[in-house]
Amino acid sequence: MSVSELQTIEHDVLVVGAGGAGIRAAIESASRGLSTGLLSKSLLGKAHTVMAEGGVAAALGNVDSRDNWKIHFRDTMRGGKFLNQWRMAQLHAEQAPDRVRELEEWGAVFDRTEDGLINQRNFGGHRYPRLAHVGDRTGLEIIRTLQDFCIHKGIATHMECTALDLLLDADGKVAGLLAYWRETGRFVLFRAKAVVLATGGGGKAWRVTSNSWEYTGDGLGMAYRAGAEMIDMEFTQFHPTGMVWPPSVRGILVTEGVRGDGGILLNNKNERFMFDYIPERFAPETADTEEEAQRWLDGDRDARRPPELLTRDVVARAITREVKEGRGSPNGGVFLDIASRRPADFIKRKLPSMYHQFKELAEIDITEEPMEVGPTLHYFMGGIRVDDDSQETCVPGLFASGECAGGMHGANRLGGNSLSDLLVFGKLSGDGAIEYANKMESLPEVDEDRVQELMRAATAPLNREEGSNPYLIQEKLQQMMQRCVGIVRNAEDLQNGLEELEELREEAKTVKAHASAQYNPGWNVALDLPNLIITAEAVTRAALVREESRGAHTRTDFEGERDEWLEYNVILSAGEDGRLAAKKEKRADPPENLAAIANATLEELEADNDE
Repeated sequence: MSVSELQTIEHDVLVVGAGGAGIRAAIESASRGLSTGLLSKSLLGKAHTVMAEGGVAAALGNVDSRDNWKIHFRDTMRGGKFLNQWRMAQLHAEQAPDRVRELEEWGAVFDRTEDGLINQRNFGGHRYPRLAHVGDRTGLEIIRTLQDFCIHKGIATHMECTALDLLLDADGKVAGLLAYWRETGRFVLFRAKAVVLATGGGGKAWRVTSNSWEYTGDGLGMAYRAGAEMIDMEFTQFHPTGMVWPPSVRGILVTEGVRGDGGILLNNKNERFMFDYIPERFAPETADTEEEAQRWLDGDRDARRPPELLTRDVVARAITREVKEGRGSPNGGVFLDIASRRPADFIKRKLPSMYHQFKELAEIDITEEPMEVGPTLHYFMGGIRVDDDSQETCVPGLFASGECAGGMHGANRLGGNSLSDLLVFGKLSGDGAIEYANKMESLPEVDEDRVQELMRAATAPLNREEGSNPYLIQEKLQQMMQRCVGIVRNAEDLQNGLEELEELREEAKTVKAHASAQYNPGWNVALDLPNLIITAEAVTRAALVREESRGAHTRTDFEGERDEWLEYNVILSAGEDGRLAAKKEKRADPPENLAAIANATLEELEADNDE
């Protein structure tokens, strides 16, 4: 088929990914009068945003008036072990309250305080109750609100359409992308002045993950091939509490809201073990005062902030150790108990999704018995490197926001910051794309030879007489990543992982998909493999380069944080030989005003609310 015969769709701004970040970017673009297209790999409303159940973090100060954006910024930097991009963390903390209030104006129905304000709950790593929530269905409410607003804005939504690769013009600027309709297998050419990637992470590279089939690192792979950089890909977050039984649902998320509303973690000896894993050297995110820190060390169960709400990396490692040392639950996790802590009507009212999830999938009534939970690969802190303010990559006209963009969360993400991240930076990426597109008089020209090359490569698996099974390659990849690039890592495992990845890359070049392109999930998996392998390699190479343990990245051969590594990010891009390469890059000195906030005492920051 010639390029002239292809279905061609033109937009000023094309957004790839219909989660919270993508829809928010599209809304911003369309609101300013630009022709805007929204590309969704699955159906509108079925984004991973709905999995963020516990709440959206924003310093509204509705439950505790001492909270403000500076304390939120401080918590975020400390939770990220000071590897966050300072400006991004500032923008996030400053703008999150406005984005939440905006959602409320657009129709989001949040839980309320007795005074009628948006209610907020405690969450791990946050100093004060900060998460605005809708029971344990917050992400679902946000997607519902955004997609309703999106539809009324008249945004062109292209559902069940998978992007294959970005297209550049002769000057290296983004010109659009080639995609295919999953239903028919037919190719479609999108031309655009600017492209916003909001494709999420790549959790399907691991066997145990909260991510669904869509999360194959599509945006990461496309951006890399277009010449963009990735940053801090070694920091992959394992959420402490995923379901562990039955096997068919292993990895499905159990919201941190269970612990935020009073749930506790127990081992098979009925011991509340998290008191044994409180860091000896108290980072400010673990206790409000030295006095409270000592109360924790003394085993005081009445301390105001329970250790179950330590940052996710600490809790995930604690659960892993309990299981390895034989104190786990029967199915390889630990017990999460809220039944003994809260009345049944409270649980059903505050955690309705969790109640139904365990009732339907595991035949467990969480109002009467504990849940079995364990760590599950959940979130990428690293991602595509972007400009702090505009969210533009080093490729002109290419922007990124949400989970596929890196920098905001540093070494570890605080719960609830993902939803405010996608709202804040979804809008900012829309702003950046608008400014870029408005400077262009016409659509960039597409390289037709490149389009033909991409179509030939995509249909190759359908035309082979014999070849590898795409499902088996994906399964091998998942097993390798679970084994070699899990919660705890070392150089030998990482090196072995890279060798296995090289074999899988070669095997993937001969993959075969049976039958035609119509309704062909085998072909769809085959086309996902290159992005999945690039994503897995980026994480593995970055993890090998960072020779320390910080946040979500733990090296048994380099235990503890190293001060010298605080000065470096790990940057990934195509090397001179065309292969993925990782390097250390020295960080710029932090702005003096932001460094002062991060190192200030709580009393100093709380005083801002009294002025």
